[in-house]
Amino acid sequence: MGWFTDTLAKRLFLLMWAALVASHLAAFAAVHLLHFERGTPARLPVFPSLPPTPGLPQDEHGSQRPPPGPPPPDSLAEPPPQATGLPTDALMLDYGMRLLVIALAAWFGSRWVAAPVRRLVQASQTLGEALGGQEPLPELDEHSGSQEVREAARVFNRMARELQRQFSERGLMMAAISHDLRTPLTRLRMRLETMDAAPVLRERSVADIREMNGLIDTVLTLFRSQTHAVEPLQDTDIDALLQALSDDLIEQRQPVTYTAAPAIARARPLALRRVLGNLLGNALRYGGRADISVESRGRQVCIRIDDSGPGIPPAQLEAVFQPFYRLEGSRSRDTGGMGLGLYIARDLMQRQGGSLHLINRPEGGLRAELRLPLATPD
Repeated sequence: MGWFTDTLAKRLFLLMWAALVASHLAAFAAVHLLHFERGTPARLPVFPSLPPTPGLPQDEHGSQRPPPGPPPPDSLAEPPPQATGLPTDALMLDYGMRLLVIALAAWFGSRWVAAPVRRLVQASQTLGEALGGQEPLPELDEHSGSQEVREAARVFNRMARELQRQFSERGLMMAAISHDLRTPLTRLRMRLETMDAAPVLRERSVADIREMNGLIDTVLTLFRSQTHAVEPLQDTDIDALLQALSDDLIEQRQPVTYTAAPAIARARPLALRRVLGNLLGNALRYGGRADISVESRGRQVCIRIDDSGPGIPPAQLEAVFQPFYRLEGSRSRDTGGMGLGLYIARDLMQRQGGSLHLINRPEGGLRAELRLPLATPD
């Protein structure tokens, strides 16, 4: 059964054999039909054959053989003319045709073998958006290709379905937990408000319960954004969006500056507005001010938000993007938040093909740098 199974090794063997035969035929046709005169008879040499080497005699079929034994006595008087094989230009033509055919076969074979890998890479790239509910789940063909390709397709499809099931169950679990927690928290808050206790203790207890409710709302918002469809990508006027955000903050007497620069990016406007609002709020809360600038770099739009705060320790620049991670200086209930803002911001940026990085400025302060793909002209 092994010989009848469509495997990658079998396909490569057939391709190499076909390339060898095709190169031999192409070389023979080029030399005997293009180089020699039309009246010269040309016979196909016995397979397998290599190009003749100058200096070795040939038989009547064109194959090279060493002279059988000592030369005849009469050759001393008048040596026969020695066969010199193919001329140099014909020899180069022969080798060139073989090299060309084998090179074309190698190019075709590489694309032929790599085609399933390209399909797997493309499906893997769309798997993340599909798990977020933005695209249908990618599925590879399990009935075409070699045995290895079919097996890889089955494993990928099974993995994608399992991941989708786990993501759905996670969202349902969080919704159920939040529903079960809200009722006792509400009852507890009502009891505390009517309890005959010290006003300060009662207010602190009620504030703790409100904080728990806020945490539940934030977590639910996060999971809803990951499990439901979002707005489609579209050409977004970055300059107009930033101008509107900065004007709103300036009207509220916030220390915000914006250096206008026209730029059109491929993004989701509502999600991008949410990200920018979060980063501007962080800059004003922890850095005292927000300086916004835009720059186009190649095929990307770069948005920078600088502040004048203490920055973040280098070892924690990536840690702050983890869920529920808060810096030691932001533990306050009033200013620390839930530790999910930067995580949600980076997640929303990645879902629209962008990126978000935090950089400590040499002159002091923190820089939040967003990069989005530039809109392609029609």
